[in-house]
Amino acid sequence: MLSDDLIRRFKRIAHSPDPDLAVAALMYARLAYPQLDADRYLSELDALGQEAAERVANVTVAADPLDVPLRVDPVAFAKITALNQFLFKEQHFVGNDVQYEDPRNSFLNEVLDRRTGIPITLALVYMEVARRAGVIVEGVNFPGHFLLRLRAVPESRYSRDLIIDAHHGGALLTEGMCRELLRKHEGDDVSWNKQAMRHASKPQILVRKLLNLKRAYVRMYSFPQAKDVTELLLAIDPSALNELKDRGLLAYHLNDFPAALRDLQHYLQLSAQGIVPNDDKDEHEQIWEHVKSLRRRVASLN
Repeated sequence: MLSDDLIRRFKRIAHSPDPDLAVAALMYARLAYPQLDADRYLSELDALGQEAAERVANVTVAADPLDVPLRVDPVAFAKITALNQFLFKEQHFVGNDVQYEDPRNSFLNEVLDRRTGIPITLALVYMEVARRAGVIVEGVNFPGHFLLRLRAVPESRYSRDLIIDAHHGGALLTEGMCRELLRKHEGDDVSWNKQAMRHASKPQILVRKLLNLKRAYVRMYSFPQAKDVTELLLAIDPSALNELKDRGLLAYHLNDFPAALRDLQHYLQLSAQGIVPNDDKDEHEQIWEHVKSLRRRVASLN
């Protein structure tokens, strides 16, 4: 069970303007690794960043303009090429397609130890190493597959951003490739929407990482760990009412009936007020049946 102090510290760090993501990621890794030495992994990121900075400082711009994508800054392209060479060729980071659902893919310490992970955790490593090397790469909250972006300098003749796929060795994606990726994850009927390329804030990145972890734990029937993850999700966003509902359902599975009743009743109250979209009547009725059963159970305990 998470301590109240850890939840408070996690919330504070998640909403801090400091762009550092690693501290928060290592903090929630204590769910699985209570004795984790976070300083060891922060030091490793620092070392990787220092090496990457040397590579970036010594980049050579391509002599042939045809080697650089159209409307892309040759210097920015050279820096990303150097980062990709360092992280994926020299350090051997690779997307874990064989064991994609493994919860270890969501823990930064495991990704650094094993050199493998899922798109968002590899992207986190990329962002943290790049930032330490003086290259500001931002997250892109792309549906189904987290991406990265190095923005073009405003009012420059080089107007094209670089879109980077950390899960596939730092592959650089065109708009057409992003459209195809969107169809792969959202279906053929989806229309291209630039919202798919929206910037991912620090809290959004942490929420997305935690949602991946929660799903992995639920699939494994690891309900205590899944419930702890919902606590962290609600710490980041107390208005995340689906997490309120899920926390109640997980408490129900864990036979914590008073906690389950409290959360599910609250969820239904908000639903009745129209705060929760009620577009799934079957689920709503199922939760109501849970609440009626929980009321009887809790009454019998008093």
